[in-house]
Amino acid sequence: MDYAPFELPPRTLVSGAKTLNLDRPRLMGILNPTPDSFSDGSSFFQFEDGMSQARKIIEDGADWLDIGGESSGPDSMEVPLEEELRRVIPLIQAIRKESDIWISVDTWKAEVARKSLAAGADAVNDVSALRADKEMAGVIAQYQAPVVMMYSKDASPRTTRDQTEYRDVLDTLRNFFSERIKYAESLGIDRSQIVIDPGMGFFISGHAKYSFEVIRRISELHEFDLPLLLGPSRKSFLAEVSNGRRLSFTERDIPCALVSGIALWQGVSVLRVHEIQQGRLLIDTFEALAGRKSLDDS
Repeated sequence: MDYAPFELPPRTLVSGAKTLNLDRPRLMGILNPTPDSFSDGSSFFQFEDGMSQARKIIEDGADWLDIGGESSGPDSMEVPLEEELRRVIPLIQAIRKESDIWISVDTWKAEVARKSLAAGADAVNDVSALRADKEMAGVIAQYQAPVVMMYSKDASPRTTRDQTEYRDVLDTLRNFFSERIKYAESLGIDRSQIVIDPGMGFFISGHAKYSFEVIRRISELHEFDLPLLLGPSRKSFLAEVSNGRRLSFTERDIPCALVSGIALWQGVSVLRVHEIQQGRLLIDTFEALAGRKSLDDS
């Protein structure tokens, strides 16, 4: 029996004169110059540490670099506008001088998005799906930039530990994205520039079962005919898979690889990870398994 992977249709994100083809899976590296990121908090808070990590992410094979100056996980604190700008703008400017890698700014604030795009970023990754700052959609439309819109059970940009229950979590996601896509288009965002992210872990619920349900059924979101982004890397729902022993952040990389591989087979276009070498190897192996990568048998 032939179990063929989902064939990604030809899709291209456009940012100014640059393009990013999504006809094959792309790897997004995470750079959080924040003191309270859930996985690597404070590791890259200083500019030089952030630049060193950015260079490593690029060297290790990422296609896309996502830079966020404010954590949105449970127990995180809102960052003042000027502080968030101080964290991300110098990094974007410096990275852009060295590399043409696709860069997105992970923010819900319109002014951070505006200044990041002006500084050389290519796209916006908004965990609130344009809900937290009513000016965000206008900025994205003005720059004609791509946008990642993520599902979260919370209307605010900061999620909670709430144990949200769903009758059918995929129905909730479908209704959410249907409304958000219409909203984005009504404010001038081109549909072809939208990427959707179902969210994972506490962004969906404190109950891990719902994140696993989304992984199992993520192909249902192809009804929107838009690229899918998945960010399961080191999320909370992976922590309890080992007989009641809570896995550390780095121990979650192996279960993350499994759920990511299943999601890739179902047609996820962008994989957002912390460990770039592992992610690159995962995508390269997936491409070989799918028969889309030439292998040297010598």
